[in-house]
Amino acid sequence: MFSILTHSWPLLLGVLLLMMGNGLQGSLLGVRGALEGFDAKTMSYVMSGYFLGFLGGSRLTPVLIAAVGHVRVFAALASLISAAFILYPALPYPAVWVALRVLVGFCFSGVYVVAESWLNDAATNETRGKALSLYMIVQMTGIVGAQILLNLADVSGYTLFVVMSVLVSLSFTPILLSDTYAPVFRATKPLTLRQLYEVSPLGCVAIFLLGGVFSAIFGMASVYATEKGLTISELSIFVAAVYVGGLLFQYPVGLMSDRIDRRRLIMAMTVIGALAMAVALPFTTSFTVLIGLAVIIGGTANPLYSLTIAYTNDFLEPEDMAAASGRLMFINGIGAIAGPLVLGAMMQAFGADSFFVFLLLLYAMIAAYAVYRMTQRAAPEAGDTISYSPIMPQATPVAVELAQEIAAEEAIEMAEEQAAEETALAEEEASSDARRDAEDTDFQKV
Repeated sequence: MFSILTHSWPLLLGVLLLMMGNGLQGSLLGVRGALEGFDAKTMSYVMSGYFLGFLGGSRLTPVLIAAVGHVRVFAALASLISAAFILYPALPYPAVWVALRVLVGFCFSGVYVVAESWLNDAATNETRGKALSLYMIVQMTGIVGAQILLNLADVSGYTLFVVMSVLVSLSFTPILLSDTYAPVFRATKPLTLRQLYEVSPLGCVAIFLLGGVFSAIFGMASVYATEKGLTISELSIFVAAVYVGGLLFQYPVGLMSDRIDRRRLIMAMTVIGALAMAVALPFTTSFTVLIGLAVIIGGTANPLYSLTIAYTNDFLEPEDMAAASGRLMFINGIGAIAGPLVLGAMMQAFGADSFFVFLLLLYAMIAAYAVYRMTQRAAPEAGDTISYSPIMPQATPVAVELAQEIAAEEAIEMAEEQAAEETALAEEEASSDARRDAEDTDFQKV
């Protein structure tokens, strides 16, 4: 881990600053939108715009990289983000904010693709898993750190928007001034949606519904907190608790996922999350209850993303895992675009606590479908499952593909080890048979 940090610290520092800028954006807009007179439904369009742009960026950035290279794409997109952040307070109109969020989502997807490509290229086969884990920790740290920054200035002024812009502007300085060579971009031909659904219906349905969960958390959590009347410090703690919960539960869930039927684990986690929200809904006026719910939501939603990808991999050949990543991200992106729109309408009609009702319903649907799928086919043996790789929901197809490549490499190694063991066992049996034949021959001679 230390060697990865030594070689990749400029990249990781840049990612940390990017995540702080992006995390601050999501929370600040939720508060500032209320001050500008935007209702929950209007803010849902604004928040959904980011995921629309992010999905478009993940698909078009490879074309830009192929045309002009990683460095130019990274610098251009980061500059556009920095400019867009300054325009939010200057042009406080819903249509403008939606357009800016689409632009920012597109650009963030692009810079993440570049950063993750650099990370992938800098890592070796032996260090890719650790590099991916370190990358996830840096992302989480950046989002949590952004919530602290929210308390440092008046949300009705310009200062925090300037801070966001400066963070993004500074983010590409350590990356572009490092002596790391720009990686060669490699495109992967994806599976069709039908092929992926036939391979893993639960994986496709769960990743779609999780898109709605993540967009609610990342886009609408601050809107909920504002509608609920939380102070700025309470809002920042509430949002940070979601990501702290995600970080704390990633690895315990990963350990369990390699030992039991992953469908049962998916069902158990979603049932726990849904029950927690159902029980706590009458008590959401208590800030302590809200923080507990935030930890549970983050602690279930973030690992569920990695778990769903790992479960889908269980039914893929190693050579198809990287190809599946693009389609998984596309399905997740469609869910993420729709999530804030549905949630915004619910909050407008039924009140702020619809935030938890929306998440409860999505969790319940995932759990119900997992139960149904358990009646349709048997689970693979625990020893035949693909390893769990922790990954953030905000990751682009590059990071997901990296996780898939790690899983594929481990699957190939397991298959080779099993084949070697079987060969060794067969050779030992043949040797034993030869010894017995020799002993029989000697006995007959006597």
